[in-house]
Amino acid sequence: MNHPSIPHLILAAVAFLLGVSECSASTNVPEDTSFACKAVSVSSLSQTANSPAAASAVSIPPGQIDAAIHALDGIVQDRLARTGVPGIAIAVVHNDVVVYAKGFGVREVGTDKKVDENTVFQLASISKPVGATVIAKVVGKGKVQWNTPVVKYLRNFELSSPYATRNVTLGDLYSHRSGLPDHAGDLLEDLGFGRTEILRRLRFEPLAPFRATYAYTNFGVTAAAEAVAKSEGMAWEELSKQVLYRPLGMTSTSSRFSDYDNSPNKALLHVRVGDHWEAKYTRRPDSQSPAGGVSSSIADMAKWLRLQLANGKFNGQEIINAKALIQTRCPYMMSNAPDTSISRASFYGLGMGIAYDEAGRVRFSHSGAFALGAATTIAMLPSEKLGIVALTNGMPVGLPEAVISSFLDLVELGSVQRD
Repeated sequence: MNHPSIPHLILAAVAFLLGVSECSASTNVPEDTSFACKAVSVSSLSQTANSPAAASAVSIPPGQIDAAIHALDGIVQDRLARTGVPGIAIAVVHNDVVVYAKGFGVREVGTDKKVDENTVFQLASISKPVGATVIAKVVGKGKVQWNTPVVKYLRNFELSSPYATRNVTLGDLYSHRSGLPDHAGDLLEDLGFGRTEILRRLRFEPLAPFRATYAYTNFGVTAAAEAVAKSEGMAWEELSKQVLYRPLGMTSTSSRFSDYDNSPNKALLHVRVGDHWEAKYTRRPDSQSPAGGVSSSIADMAKWLRLQLANGKFNGQEIINAKALIQTRCPYMMSNAPDTSISRASFYGLGMGIAYDEAGRVRFSHSGAFALGAATTIAMLPSEKLGIVALTNGMPVGLPEAVISSFLDLVELGSVQRD
């Protein structure tokens, strides 16, 4: 008789404790089951909206979303004044329409270069959900799956555990459950090492329990993206352009730093020095491009939000297979455990944060930050077909998160609940 392996038992126990039984996580890599959410067929999408699990006990009265949108100007101007961040751009999508797109402040302190809806910002870690969308496109074609082993295409990839090396999948790395330490490889990037050498050196990192531990890793995500690019026979940067940016008309979006750097309408990075802000640094994130190297404008990111909220469709045309895309939003790992018995947990899917908010609604979100001068955030309420993106050119002081939190308070509860 074949007994379950210890890693399999641990994994099953973790899945039970996390309450993610709808997301079967298996060590039987050949079958495409480890990253398959139940009830994600296209025909079931409209039916699940009426299920008890999709209901919120806090209704949104007619006009409340419009009122929140009208309040955004005041919210942003107040937060900019309080933080001193030089510039911010915000877009809101509702019911597949861009209902708000506006820039505030300047692209560079000491100049009159205004931020507008076409200003290009470095996205930092919002690159992860964008990159997961690229992979979902390839998954939808059937050549790779989220449970495809990375070594199938990235043949020199290695972790310190032979078992993990053989079995770690695209989805394991995109959900940060490979066992790699938090931010593994980032210091090597700071020292000037390139992508190939950093990925090679991940084999020297000690591993936490495989598929049982959450630790955020930029270069784990990068390794998965590199494997997908290899499967398609092209560089990641070109793959992203061909399967996502070009079909959506995201003409200001790129996964190459040089394209951002050459943009005539780019927002420079800023840090706070004492009581003022300075454009002191340049951040070249090409080494971890899939995890942090995308640059874009809110005009372009609004198109991406529309695609997300329409489950892979854009202007009525399927761009991304719905099932492959929805798999990115299944909670595979607990990212923040409750610190009290009354606290809500939050989870991580495939390049996407997943939480259940004060009103009981599913909320997708992700933030990005460069200490050298960028902070960005996206958030979506799929039940309301509502999404918002906020991009800033200042070091992370909480500005985009504060703006979006205030906006969503107004949307769901009618007033801002906390400072």
